[in-house]
Amino acid sequence: MSQTNKRIHFLDEIRGFAIICMVFFHAFYTMAFMFGWEIGRTLLEFFMPVEAYFAAAFVLISGISSRLSRSNALRGARLAVIAALLTIVTVLLDEVFGMTGSSIYFGILHLLSAGMLFYAAVEKFAEKIPAWITAVVCGIIFAVTYNMQYGYIGIGPFLVEMPYELTRQTAFYPFFTNSAAFSSSDYFPIFPWIFMFMTGTAIGKYFKQGKIPKFFYVRHFKPFAFCGRHSLIIYLVHQPIIYVVCMAVSSIFKI
Repeated sequence: MSQTNKRIHFLDEIRGFAIICMVFFHAFYTMAFMFGWEIGRTLLEFFMPVEAYFAAAFVLISGISSRLSRSNALRGARLAVIAALLTIVTVLLDEVFGMTGSSIYFGILHLLSAGMLFYAAVEKFAEKIPAWITAVVCGIIFAVTYNMQYGYIGIGPFLVEMPYELTRQTAFYPFFTNSAAFSSSDYFPIFPWIFMFMTGTAIGKYFKQGKIPKFFYVRHFKPFAFCGRHSLIIYLVHQPIIYVVCMAVSSIFKI
């Protein structure tokens, strides 16, 4: 069997590590904002600086995997349906059952489905562009647009404030918004994250051609690999489990 047909276990492991970090982050978020626990706020503040890194790793790997997929249109459509159902369920939990702050309007599943569908539409064109050019350009645009959801555009000391009326439009939330009227417990707007996804699709060309180190094909840590292979299921079930555990702890210890 050629290396290009082998499973790339290292991608599973990185994805698994990223999804575990995401579970911890959402646990701290739930403790802080849904139950008002001070320890949750402390842990969330400690964890916040690295949140963007494991989120970026997860999106990047999804982009790489899309380059290896046979049908991104089908994968994207299926994930879009799951994401839509997730929105419906979380809004019901928020509005009907009182799980305040649980609504997800455009989370990471929505972003990944949009990325897959977009890449499916431009895949033939993208194949004609050298991968390194796509990776560099998309990486730069990601950095420039990263702060759009906070009302700014640019990098470092060259940040420029965007027009107030533009950034406060809640109708733009799938793309970006800085409106106080919009709230989503998991929020990954198209800008900037689509560019991290597309960076992954460019890098994925080297994976598809087998131009990666041999250790990528070796399983190093089975628990991470397992979580990586089942990341979608983990994402879908972890928040209800976290909430139930917090409810039990709150009931038992009266906090």
